[in-house]
Amino acid sequence: MMTRDDVPRTERGVGSPDGSRRAFLAAASATAAGIVGTAGCLGTADRVRVLSAGSLAVALEETVGPAFESETGRSYQGEYHGSTVVMRMIEEGTKHPDVVVSADTELLRDRLYPEQTDWDVEFAANEVGIAYDPDTALGGRLAGDEPWYEVIVDAGADDLAISDPDLDPLGYRAAQLFELAERRHDLEGFREAMLDTASREPDESKLLTGVEAGNRACAIAYRNMAVDHDVSFLELPDAYNFGDPTHAETYATATYTTDEGYTARGRPAIYSATVRADADNPDAGREFVNFLLEESALLEKRGLRVVDTLPRSNGNVPEAIEP
Repeated sequence: MMTRDDVPRTERGVGSPDGSRRAFLAAASATAAGIVGTAGCLGTADRVRVLSAGSLAVALEETVGPAFESETGRSYQGEYHGSTVVMRMIEEGTKHPDVVVSADTELLRDRLYPEQTDWDVEFAANEVGIAYDPDTALGGRLAGDEPWYEVIVDAGADDLAISDPDLDPLGYRAAQLFELAERRHDLEGFREAMLDTASREPDESKLLTGVEAGNRACAIAYRNMAVDHDVSFLELPDAYNFGDPTHAETYATATYTTDEGYTARGRPAIYSATVRADADNPDAGREFVNFLLEESALLEKRGLRVVDTLPRSNGNVPEAIEP
């Protein structure tokens, strides 16, 4: 009898988010540096600045940020990049956010503890799969019964995209996924072949632009990103989708070393947030983190998971934070 670990499930249009998604995506495309607006017009004392993983750009900008403003009266300002870039900006002192949000908990701890912070709170989980356009030749095959790995091995130039592994966790999780699938399905050379074939998108928030427009067949993406773009999403087995903590030991057998020399081990796709020790507005930062913890329904609406084990704290969490 086949199980979910053997046969992935195909979904058509995993979600149609509320709000002006297309307007936001157009704005994001026009801002190559990754800055996506400032909501509200209140002073600095009533503002929270968030530097976040790019995969949460739509969720934070369209849903969480406006809800936070409405609830607290504080203005929300978000900026979005790959989490590796986020950490680099903070280490180099080019950005000074109140709140930092990472798509990889260990990356945040490895890069920011103890100089920038000594705590973080895990608040949501994700999974990696394949976002695709079923109207393309390759996407049509992904929508069928063929094993996904037999389909994408036939990808041509520009058919398949991944986020840049040197810039964010989604990119290096794609490389790790290829490695784990190679072992599980006895696919000699699969990881390297896929890394050679795939186009690398340096701006994570633009990863699915081509798929949405019908110019690209597929991309290795998080589930919530498929919801944000309202495109089809192929779920992959828990053994290598980074969505099931019970497979953490298996995930950890796959690694990727970035061009900076940071070696990331495979681990569940869990987001964590912290407030920087020298934040300009730490009170607003802590209030925003608490809002993330309290308003889990807003995150689930955007395709993220908030499982029973979340939220979960690490380090010297301030008393004002209530996991």
